[in-house]
Amino acid sequence: MRNRRLLSLVLRSATAVTLAAAGYIHAVLYVDEYRFVHVVGPLFLLQASASFALAALLLAGTPPLLLRVAVAGVAAGALGGFAASRTVGVFGFTEHGLLPAPQAALSLVAETGTLVLLALWQITVPSRRRTVPAPRAAPAWDRAGTRIPPR
Repeated sequence: MRNRRLLSLVLRSATAVTLAAAGYIHAVLYVDEYRFVHVVGPLFLLQASASFALAALLLAGTPPLLLRVAVAGVAAGALGGFAASRTVGVFGFTEHGLLPAPQAALSLVAETGTLVLLALWQITVPSRRRTVPAPRAAPAWDRAGTRIPPR
């Protein structure tokens, strides 16, 4: 039981760190390069804000499944945006390779790391399931109206 709690804490903290790192990279890119890019700039700021907020929620305590799904969605969304910006473009904006360097590569590592850590967490740390207590037997009475003690 104690090992499971420790593993959960380590995976939760590591996931928060990788998510916050990806958020930091997006925030720096927004300030330094993308704030003037139509639509894409605000998306970088939104990505950074969501990453920081979700990382803080992860550190606040054991998150419910919905929060882990949101974290996975943010990380996968960033990876999807990265892939789209290098293939079909995002709102007319395209990039090539791993530019800007080194932020593009670091962002890929952080977001992939977030997804890998979430998957490990889901696989190795089973969720606590609520157990419904067994129904207690109703008291029994004999014909004279005296309660019969349970066996």
